Amino acid sequence: MTPTITSVRAYTVSGGGADYHDQGTGHWIDDHIATPMSIYPEYRKSRQSFGLNVLGTLVVVLEASDGTTGFAVTTGGEPAAFIVENHLSRFVEGAAVTNIERIWDQMYRSTLFYGRRGLVLNAISGVDLALYDLLGKVRGEPVYATLGGTVRDELTFYATGARPDVAKSLGFVGGKMPLHHGPAEGQQGMAANLDLLGRMRDATGDDFWLMYDCWMSLDVDYATRLAHAAAELGLKWIEEPLPPDDYWGHAELRRRMPSTVLLTSGEHEATRWGFRQLLETGVDIIQPDVGWCGGLTELLKISALADAHGTPVVPHGSSVYSYHFVVTRPGSQFTEFLMMAPDAGEVVPMFSPLLLGEPVPESGRLTVPDRPGFGVELNPDVPLHRPYTRT
Repeated sequence: MTPTITSVRAYTVSGGGADYHDQGTGHWIDDHIATPMSIYPEYRKSRQSFGLNVLGTLVVVLEASDGTTGFAVTTGGEPAAFIVENHLSRFVEGAAVTNIERIWDQMYRSTLFYGRRGLVLNAISGVDLALYDLLGKVRGEPVYATLGGTVRDELTFYATGARPDVAKSLGFVGGKMPLHHGPAEGQQGMAANLDLLGRMRDATGDDFWLMYDCWMSLDVDYATRLAHAAAELGLKWIEEPLPPDDYWGHAELRRRMPSTVLLTSGEHEATRWGFRQLLETGVDIIQPDVGWCGGLTELLKISALADAHGTPVVPHGSSVYSYHFVVTRPGSQFTEFLMMAPDAGEVVPMFSPLLLGEPVPESGRLTVPDRPGFGVELNPDVPLHRPYTRT
């Protein structure tokens, strides 16, 4: 008999490095990095200064009638926990653990009047990922088996961090750097961006991928000039240069950019409808975050759309939640690893210390473990707080 889901619980995590957006001072993630807020000088030095870390982590835990539990981790903190406990739970509790598609559809339709993207989709994604973890554990199989099985023996990674030269020595195929200076910092900032790229090219050689993560901070003109100048230094791609909703700008930028530089985006896009618009701009690679775009249920639909456009899917970060997807998709030839060490100088688990058993690449490669579900467990030494409980 198929178990049913008896309980939905949403937790937050406080401090201890468990939230990768809240790493404290001195971490490369919080350095002087170009953002949409870089037009204001007082918010350039630190991303936490404008509130990158205000939401915090969301942990969704589901329990089935046979005692099996599944869980997932995403971003959303207390506001997302409220949505999970007080709205989404009604579509989950009492449902069979196999009814993932129905649950997703009900969660999405019921939140259209205040959702569609952003925080609500983070909450839906957390529930959806927890459902896949629970189903895998009930069946005694890894999530990748639930998705149809693997198409490759191991994953190949590029590294995102402040030290592409170190990433090369660690065996990654490429290194993606944060762009430090946006349009408001003028030609001096542009020169500094290109100087860093040149130094990293000298350090890594011509056979190593170098990319720039622009984190929604540019306009079409600046991104065009950056792409042309960086092309001479062998830049592989320019990522998320424009605000996510500027689909017309993406199309114009792709027309203006040199053909040797790829245009990638999608980290902050959500649902098949959003990605349909993005794909129609002609971007070269889409980069959904499975914890934000709608979970695995929606990522599979996004991936099918991308396949129809001939566009690769290279998910944003997300550790095991992406790994089980990428290893099953012919169109996802490589994936991202976020360098979470403060100086980006060593390979450490993305969600440490929150997760136990989280695998990390060795020499830029990883064989996804065959443990049930996503193959990780919550660390009992990391305190969780349930801000909203129901009677």
